[in-house]
Amino acid sequence: MSMQKTIGVLVAMSVEYRQVAAIMQDTETLKSGPQEFLVGRVGENKVALLQCGIGKANAASGVTNLILTFHPDCIISTGVAGGIDAKLKVMDVVISKEACYHDVICGDDCDPGQVQGLPKFFRGDERLVGIASSLEADVRIVPGLICTGDQFVTNRDELNVIKEKYPEGLAVDMESAAIAQVCHLWNVPFLSFRIISDTPGVDQHFDQYLNFWDTMADKSFTVTKEFLSKI
Repeated sequence: MSMQKTIGVLVAMSVEYRQVAAIMQDTETLKSGPQEFLVGRVGENKVALLQCGIGKANAASGVTNLILTFHPDCIISTGVAGGIDAKLKVMDVVISKEACYHDVICGDDCDPGQVQGLPKFFRGDERLVGIASSLEADVRIVPGLICTGDQFVTNRDELNVIKEKYPEGLAVDMESAAIAQVCHLWNVPFLSFRIISDTPGVDQHFDQYLNFWDTMADKSFTVTKEFLSKI
């Protein structure tokens, strides 16, 4: 019998928060500093869920508070991300074998994307990558690189620039690498588990994103429940 784990879960937006909150049981709210957590269960595991807000600073602030308040066994960043690889489809799930910044430049002494004194790529926890990769799910789960920056990227040219910098990049978001950086500093196992809401090469890119929330989100987030209950 596996021991109960405490899992910290961060989402950026209220639409993502509602999807994860809906799969939790026995919930109560707990306020800590400026943030309010939803605490409950998914399967046998205790889950502390936080809607941290969009972007790197919100993500870093939220995950630090989560670590100090709950001392979780691991941290999961979940929600949606934009696909930047032609092999991905909407509803595929990208898991962060690695996460990096696409918008950081710290000068000539550092690689593009690297914060001085830190790795250029933050590796996802191998055990969590293994669990996520082996889920039996209706959707395709793809391990790879998630690229993070403080931009909501829908412009095809901007996506191309990121893809040229990181040809192996699969998805782009605004939080994963920031959460990964804090988890690296605190030595907390981390994985970003992101559902693809829109893909490259589509003319009505933003319409595709909106359509995901209208028609596919409920089905997509069942795989998040499966993952959280298997950790």
